[in-house]
Amino acid sequence: MYQSQLKLVQASSIHKEQLAELRAMVLQEDLTRLGRFDEHKVRQRFRNAFDPSYTWLIEVEGKIAGCVALKPEQEGYILEHFYMYPDVQGHGIGSQTLRQLLARPHLQGKVVHLNVLQGSPAQRLYERFGFELDSEDEVDIFMSRTI
Repeated sequence: MYQSQLKLVQASSIHKEQLAELRAMVLQEDLTRLGRFDEHKVRQRFRNAFDPSYTWLIEVEGKIAGCVALKPEQEGYILEHFYMYPDVQGHGIGSQTLRQLLARPHLQGKVVHLNVLQGSPAQRLYERFGFELDSEDEVDIFMSRTI
């Protein structure tokens, strides 16, 4: 639906608070279900990890629909902070974003790691893109894929 208008735009420090709020909104239901939601910590954890040089805004028709980060790490990359506003979820934007991101030449042959909350519907998206279970605990599912 939105695929032709989707763009990944480099984030900047001015987006930190908006994206921290997006994280809190998106994760509240799952974190509450898991007994882990904390109004302050959910935002602070994003602020502490936010690096605009590895974070992109997902723009659809000129409007911010979400964000995603892909950071280098010792064994490849970590995909994190992949959040979409609720009103755009379910329209293929997450799939299109992953297609664009994972097609980048520097990722070829590299391992991409991620974690998703237990019970999150996002796990199905990652599985469709070939991510497989590495391990899990009572809160998180850790997955990876070689690109």
